[in-house]
Amino acid sequence: MSKKVQAFIYNLICFAILFILFRFLIEQYTNLTGYFIPLTAFVVGTLLAPKFQAARFEDEEKLFVRWIFMKGVKMIG
Repeated sequence: MSKKVQAFIYNLICFAILFILFRFLIEQYTNLTGYFIPLTAFVVGTLLAPKFQAARFEDEEKLFVRWIFMKGVKMIG
C-alpha cells in the first residue's frame, strides 16, 4: 500500500473517531439541536484531528504527521 493511501486512511480514521466522539458529547452535554450537533462536531473534529501527509524525502516516500498538540512535524514512516 502506498504512503499516500496510508495517509488518507489515517486521516479518515482519526477524523471519524473524533467526529463520533464529539457528536456524542455535544448531543449529551449541550443544548444544541438539529444540524448544529454534527456541524459543531465536524468543526471540532477537523481542528483537533492529526494531519498525515506523504512526501518524498531522500529518494524515498515517507509519512509525516502534524498535530495541534505536538510541536513541529514528525516523520513516522
